Amino acid sequence: MAQLLLGKEVTASLNEEIRRKVAQLNEQGVTPKLGIVRIGEREDDISYERGATKRCETLGAAFEKFLLPADASEEEVLKVIQAVNEDDSIHGVLLFRPLPRHLNEDKIVNALAVEKDVDGITDLSMASVFMGRGAGYAPCTPSACMRILDHYGIDCTGKKAVVIGRSLVVGKPAAMMLLKKNATVTVCHTKTVDMPAVVREADVVIVAAGRAGIVGADYLRPGQVVIDVGINVNAEGKLCGDVNFAEAEPVVAAITPVPGGVGSVTTSVLVEHVVEAALSKCRK
Repeated sequence: MAQLLLGKEVTASLNEEIRRKVAQLNEQGVTPKLGIVRIGEREDDISYERGATKRCETLGAAFEKFLLPADASEEEVLKVIQAVNEDDSIHGVLLFRPLPRHLNEDKIVNALAVEKDVDGITDLSMASVFMGRGAGYAPCTPSACMRILDHYGIDCTGKKAVVIGRSLVVGKPAAMMLLKKNATVTVCHTKTVDMPAVVREADVVIVAAGRAGIVGADYLRPGQVVIDVGINVNAEGKLCGDVNFAEAEPVVAAITPVPGGVGSVTTSVLVEHVVEAALSKCRK
């Protein structure tokens, strides 16, 4: 039976530190504030928004929503981005992606001030992840994966790590973060030949494929640590990950459940970044 890498245990210690920093800001008359920009009514965006606002309320951060219809023009969206950039009361911004197809996502994303980019979506923020220096924050989800590894004392030094998925949202930044932990990293994707054999060689596996249950027992071996980033809804209408938990749990050494794993840590990391942005502004 695998050890469950529970998000609630990670967030308990993380949230305590966030509350301490929020109290420090409050003493200076500052309340850290998140601006949420959502275009359209995607259910997964709304679900994440709900979790983020609840976490803000729990930790003493404020938030303000900027909601636009799915057919909003590029000019309207850029006007909102300019407004949040110029609003000194807003310390961090969460812009939901993907944007509707008629919008120039690259232009809109990079209009966001890097110092307010708390989910690491701008080119400058991503450059800091890959170069190890510069402004901006790393994307929250891969950061949450690293927090889980750290909390449970999983040392990646010299270990073989495999990341399934090569998106800029999770896969590529997660690979860079694992490299910084001195792991030897392989990134798998849809063109990988014999992916199960590649994954079986890994000591640490981060799965961000975006397909429910794609990783089954044939991908896994005893002793592995598996971080499941996936959030999917199965045929029974229940949340599930990219890993077939029923097949994986009896085999591997440790695994994050879905729900109850990476997702809860991600929202705390988001608020932490907002708080850090507020502290950074106070230091100037």
